[in-house]
Amino acid sequence: MPDPTEDTATRVFADHRELLFSIVYNLLGNVADTEDVLQDTWLSWAPRCLAPEAGEIASPRAYLVRVAVNHALARQGAIRRRRETYVGPWLPEPLLTDAVPDSAEPALRAESISMAMLVVLETLTPLERAVFVLHEVFGYAHTEIAGIIGRAPAAVRQLAHRAREHVHARRPRYQADPRVQRQVTERFLAAALGGDLDALLRILAPDVTMWTDGGGRSRAAGLRPVHGRDKVARMIAGVASRAPEDLEVRYRTVNGDPSALLFSGDAPFAVMVIDLSPDGERVSGIYSVSNPDKLTRIGDEE
Repeated sequence: MPDPTEDTATRVFADHRELLFSIVYNLLGNVADTEDVLQDTWLSWAPRCLAPEAGEIASPRAYLVRVAVNHALARQGAIRRRRETYVGPWLPEPLLTDAVPDSAEPALRAESISMAMLVVLETLTPLERAVFVLHEVFGYAHTEIAGIIGRAPAAVRQLAHRAREHVHARRPRYQADPRVQRQVTERFLAAALGGDLDALLRILAPDVTMWTDGGGRSRAAGLRPVHGRDKVARMIAGVASRAPEDLEVRYRTVNGDPSALLFSGDAPFAVMVIDLSPDGERVSGIYSVSNPDKLTRIGDEE
């Protein structure tokens, strides 16, 4: 006969799994690592629920978030060492986010921070990133975060201040209109894949930067970010000239932004996310992920 306590532990964890995934993905930027952390969280949660002497957990949500965040922080060292040997620029694994229902709570509807923001968050320390994500994205108070990461509230406020200054210096606050972003993305792809260099130069900001993450396994990726309109345009023209002839573009929402999914036949070829300049007129950042290992989820969900 099933143990009702075990059933309750499973149900409570399932009820919070989407929130936990969102938080941990924003801390790590990789689905496989996120799934591993959620597995570790379950292995901590289940025995605690089934221990008769442990007593009732007052807030399962708070308990699960604390355990998940600390498992994510413990994994950061291994992740950073792995990225030191990564070939070329490292970008977060793209996540399709247009399937999250409107009825979901805001933290789930905005399942991920934008690709551009995640790139900036990579430059923070693990604790700064945890504090920033929990406070700025998921709305946790500094006192709550202090309990989650085991630091004094004053230390958390200092971490939050440093992280906020660092992030805002590299990415000033502004929110692009999704319709404009979709329109500019379509114009950008039409110029890039159509070989229209003049149109491409018109749409790129003078200080545009392009990141291409192929993990050493894609000819469409460079070994370092490319800066400046002329260099980026030449790189895009070179990549487009070698692209498969059957390339198909599908427009979806990736990490909260209108984006382009490129397919060759039924196989995902690349995911391209653009970042707009504050005036919304030009492309200031291009994030292209073509590492096949990071496109598996895209292919499965299409």
